[in-house]
Amino acid sequence: MHIQINVNTDIEIKSLADLPKLKILMENLKMKINKSKLARDMDVDRRTVDKYLQGYKPKHTRNRSSKIDEHYETIKKLLSDESIQKFYYKRVLWQYLKDNHGLDCGQSTFRHYISSKPEFQSYFESETRKSSVSEVIRFETAPAEQAQLDWKENISYITKDGEILYVNVCALLLSFSRFRTYNLSISKSQSILLSFLTESFEAFGGVPKTILTDNMKTIMDQPRTEYQKGKVNEKFFQFSKDMGFKVQPCIAGRPRTKGKVESPMKLLDEIHAYQGKFDYEELHQFVQKLCDRINNSYHQGTGKIPILALNKERNLLSPLPHERIRDSYKIDHTPVIVNPSNMVPYKSNQYSVPPGYIGKTVRLQVYDNHIFVYYNTDLIVQHPIAQSRINYKPEHYVDTLARGLPSSTDIEELAMKNLEAINEVYKNE
Repeated sequence: MHIQINVNTDIEIKSLADLPKLKILMENLKMKINKSKLARDMDVDRRTVDKYLQGYKPKHTRNRSSKIDEHYETIKKLLSDESIQKFYYKRVLWQYLKDNHGLDCGQSTFRHYISSKPEFQSYFESETRKSSVSEVIRFETAPAEQAQLDWKENISYITKDGEILYVNVCALLLSFSRFRTYNLSISKSQSILLSFLTESFEAFGGVPKTILTDNMKTIMDQPRTEYQKGKVNEKFFQFSKDMGFKVQPCIAGRPRTKGKVESPMKLLDEIHAYQGKFDYEELHQFVQKLCDRINNSYHQGTGKIPILALNKERNLLSPLPHERIRDSYKIDHTPVIVNPSNMVPYKSNQYSVPPGYIGKTVRLQVYDNHIFVYYNTDLIVQHPIAQSRINYKPEHYVDTLARGLPSSTDIEELAMKNLEAINEVYKNE
């Protein structure tokens, strides 16, 4: 039997990827491949032709390691269920790693990296971290026209000593420049609010024409509603007259009216990234550093840097009232000198400060049954007002004692014994 088979030996070589097919055909036909001619026709090196004939397949994507990979274990630990630190936004995690772990990359690169890791992305997709989005009408105000006031209330914070605090942050934001001031406090009393506003006006270099606020009890006796104008309480109304601004309360239940300050309050969620890391004084300093960083950063909404935009707005603010009027609303600062025992006096009793301040002048601020000690603008320690003559924070005593004893001494044990003896001697005085 004779069977004729027509075999088409024509093959079109369009790219290097076609060369393995050519090799199979030529081997079956027991023909030799002219590699030099192929290299000339394809304008490549002869060695490249040989490599593809041997079955080389280029990778479409390169397996490049990311420089963020070196932080993988740190990220995994921070986002684990065992961590008391909370990161509500990728931006906060990026900033935390940048400030504390030497992360060196842009925010967009970091966000993409987290999104590419399902084990990390799921953390930020939790229902508890999703926020509802509603329609917002954008509006702007003229320079010096308005400031917006708000509280971030009852933030649960675990100190590095394991103590649970409920802190509040008051924020005042100039609507045009977006320059802001923050104040951390345990209390939301009216005296703290008036002192904060007064010091904020001084930081601004003037007073805005209007302050937009919600219906907080320290300002309003009766809330403003759709049907009632509301009533500003007498003391705050007098404060507004003395400072030279008008009070504009929002309609109750419409926080979006204060959108310029409501949205930036989310920036304070960065506090949760430092759960368990600070004591109260250090948390106070962190809030001020956070405020400074925001004021010196590019604002995506306005396209300006707030502290630079403030220069334009400051010239249009109403002038500050007389210093005597301003001082009447500030919580008193009493200057005292830290004695050789590393303590400051208040009403015949003494309270410790951290080491390093002996002989320096610090300022005492007393309110809500606590003493707050400042050096320059930094809060260095806070004490509850006590009946004891001598009041040490254990860490202050340990640090001071350690400076005068050999390193081999069990400082903490000795310090605890000494403090017990001190408390026993002075507790009944």
